[in-house]
Amino acid sequence: MAAKSKQEIKKVVLAYSGGLDTSIIIPWLKENYNNCEVIAVSGDVGQGTELEGLEEKALKTGASKLYVEDLREEFITDYIYPTLQAGAVYEGEYLLGTSFARPIIAKRIVEIALKEGADAIAHGCTGKGNDQVRFELTIKAFAPDMAVIAPWREWDIKSREEEIDYAEAHCIPLKINRETNYSKDKNLWHLSHEGLDLENPALEPQYNKPGFLEMSVSPEQAPDQPAYVKIAFEKGIPVAVDGEKLSPVALVARLNKLGGENGVGLVDLVENRLVGMKSRGVYETPGGTLLYKAHHVLETLTLDRDTFHYKELVAGRYAELVYFGQWFTPLREALAAFVSKTQEHVTGEVTLKLYKGNVINAGVTSPYSLYSEEIATFGKEFVYDQKNAAGFITLFGLPVAVQAKQQGKR
Repeated sequence: MAAKSKQEIKKVVLAYSGGLDTSIIIPWLKENYNNCEVIAVSGDVGQGTELEGLEEKALKTGASKLYVEDLREEFITDYIYPTLQAGAVYEGEYLLGTSFARPIIAKRIVEIALKEGADAIAHGCTGKGNDQVRFELTIKAFAPDMAVIAPWREWDIKSREEEIDYAEAHCIPLKINRETNYSKDKNLWHLSHEGLDLENPALEPQYNKPGFLEMSVSPEQAPDQPAYVKIAFEKGIPVAVDGEKLSPVALVARLNKLGGENGVGLVDLVENRLVGMKSRGVYETPGGTLLYKAHHVLETLTLDRDTFHYKELVAGRYAELVYFGQWFTPLREALAAFVSKTQEHVTGEVTLKLYKGNVINAGVTSPYSLYSEEIATFGKEFVYDQKNAAGFITLFGLPVAVQAKQQGKR
């Protein structure tokens, strides 16, 4: 399909958060696309108070309507939990909070754009970031012929400071100022911080500065006594906290509160973006950190060695796919099917000890445990013949011995 000209675009659906970028995009679209109709769509993945007053703001700045779609439970069950089951962590530390929130939002935006008969979808992602890829790969998966407008790749604005200038000139209200102008992304799973002093990796984040952390306290401010929590899983899915069955949204919220109170889940990371540059971000993922730890501990008890080790390889590739925006791809879906098979016996309970940012294994049980105290004990037992180890080592080490002998002859 040929690209549409500006004159052909009469109706645009905008991925709208009400933040700095998308707040100014509505009037910018109308100014630069022949006063086109702009329909704003906000996907509720747990932004909380950020959604307050959003409709009034969208309409006042020129949108014809605003959709606010409650995606919270689907976000957890269909995106977070499969990634948790995979044990997917990007570059060893990032629990993918922004990464897997984009596909679900973009998918719903496509559905609304098709329903509304829109000519284009617009987003506020910068040309430097990963989110532009995540949004647009999802659009290609569900509406490959849909035109995409990315103002950051078109307009003359070069910085967040210039965005604020534009907003002030157009009387657009903002919840930030020039001093607190961190780029943030919040959902049920995490809160990210980028920009300002964080652009210098030599500077320690201001964890104790009032208003910087929102989901957590710094480890120094956490209680002086440890807290304990027991998390129950069924087939790799968390289902209960301290014996209480909870819905997915309530379970993550409960663990966010507990983890946040104990300074758990703070990550300061210089990561490799998909577009090639390094960027520095601070992430708050309190509940997610508890779930990843508990799930890993349970797998040590319930997965056989070969599956456990191979799954670690899959986890790295799975994390890359999620980070790169390749959620709706055959490979991600195939890996998810493998992961799902590995989770058949990942059922049980894990107790964690939380203390000033630390998460410590404090016990694990499972009806599918592969651990045998009778075999593993250092005490007296009658089921393992230690003499068998000699023959095993002889055969296992045969290639090493043959190589040494042949080299000796040479």
